[in-house]
Amino acid sequence: MTEPIVDAAPAIDFDLKSLPKVSLHDHLDGGLRPATIIELAAAVGHTLPSTDPVALGEWFRESADSGSLVRYLETFDHTVAVMQTKEGLIRVAKEFVEDLADDGVVYGEVRWAPEQHLQKGLSLDEVVEAVQEGLEAGVDAVTESGREIQVGQLITAMRHADRGQEIAELAVRHRNKGAVGFDIAGAEDGFLPSRFKDAFTYLAQHNFPATVHAGEAAGLESIQSALVDGRALRLGHGVRIAEDIMVEFDDEDDDAASDEDNIGLVTLGDLSSWIRDRGIALEICPSSNLQTGAIAGFGEGIESHPLDMLYQLGFNVTINTDNRLMSGVTLTDEFELLVETFDYDLDDLLELTLNAAEASFLPLEEKEALVEYINDAYDNLG
Repeated sequence: MTEPIVDAAPAIDFDLKSLPKVSLHDHLDGGLRPATIIELAAAVGHTLPSTDPVALGEWFRESADSGSLVRYLETFDHTVAVMQTKEGLIRVAKEFVEDLADDGVVYGEVRWAPEQHLQKGLSLDEVVEAVQEGLEAGVDAVTESGREIQVGQLITAMRHADRGQEIAELAVRHRNKGAVGFDIAGAEDGFLPSRFKDAFTYLAQHNFPATVHAGEAAGLESIQSALVDGRALRLGHGVRIAEDIMVEFDDEDDDAASDEDNIGLVTLGDLSSWIRDRGIALEICPSSNLQTGAIAGFGEGIESHPLDMLYQLGFNVTINTDNRLMSGVTLTDEFELLVETFDYDLDDLLELTLNAAEASFLPLEEKEALVEYINDAYDNLG
C-alpha cells in the first residue's frame, strides 16, 4: 500500500492541563513522588542517591536520560525497594491516582509487576489487594475534591522470569476486583513474548485482554511474537513498527527528507499493514522513547520520532508517559511536546485521546460513556 505523507495541523495556544486525558501506559513503580520515596526508604532502611526531593528527582531524570534501556531500568531498583510493604503500596497507589487526576487524566490503566513486591513476605494476592486499596483511596480523594477519575490494574509479568503462568492466573483471579488486563515488561531484547505462550493461551481461554511491551528495545520479531504468541490487543510502545514502513521521496537530494515541500510516498510492509488496518493500538511514549534509545534508528531528536508519520498514516496512535518520575514528564507535557514539535492542534489531541479511550480495556458501555465525556469536554471549549 502506498500513500502520501500529509502535513501536520497548526500549533495551538491553550491550557492543555485542563483537557480530559486517558493514560494507558504508565508504570506504578515509575510514578512515585521523590518525597514519598525518601520517607518510605527511611522507614525500610533503604539507601538512596540523595535524601533531598529535588536532587533525587534530578538523579532519576539524569539516570533515565542515558539512551540506554538497561540503565533506564536500573532506576527502578530504588522505587521497587520502597514498595515492599502493604502500607508502602497503598500510599504509592493512592498518590499515583491523585497525580494522574491533577494532570487531567479521567481514565488510567496502571501497570505493575506484583512478583517484584514480595521481599517483605507479602503474597501475590496481598500485594494486588494492597495496590487496589490504594487506587480506590485515590479515586475517593479525587471524587471528594469534585473531580472524576477511573483506574484499573494491568497485572504484569517480568519477561526475564519464569512466572508467566502464575501471574496470568493472578490477573484472572482479580478480574472483578480491579484487574483489567495483563502485560509483560522488563528487558525486551532476547525475551520474546513466545516465552509466555502458554500463559497467553490461558488468558485467551479466560477471555482476559493483554497488552504486550514490544517494539521498544527490540524490533519487528518482537512485535510479531506479541501478536501471534501474545494475542496482544495493544502494543506497549510499538514504535519500531516504523521499521516496516519504507518512505520514498520524489527528490533524490540528500536533504529531501527534511524539505517541507517534498511529498513522500510510503509503502507499508505486511506486519505494519496488519497493525494499522486492524486498529491495534500503539501505546507510544515520546519522551521515554527518546531517553531509552527506542527511536535511535530514526534520528537523534524528538522531531525524528516516527509517531507523527504513524499518526498521519492512520495508525491507532495513543500518547502516554511510561514513567513520569524517570522521564520527568506528565501527559500534559507530552501533549505540549507534540504541539511544539509537530504543530498538533486541538483536533489532533482529541483524536489521540479518543484513540486511547476506545483502546482501553473498559467494558463497551463504560468506554462509550468515556468517549462521550471527552467529546463533550472538547465541545465545551467552544
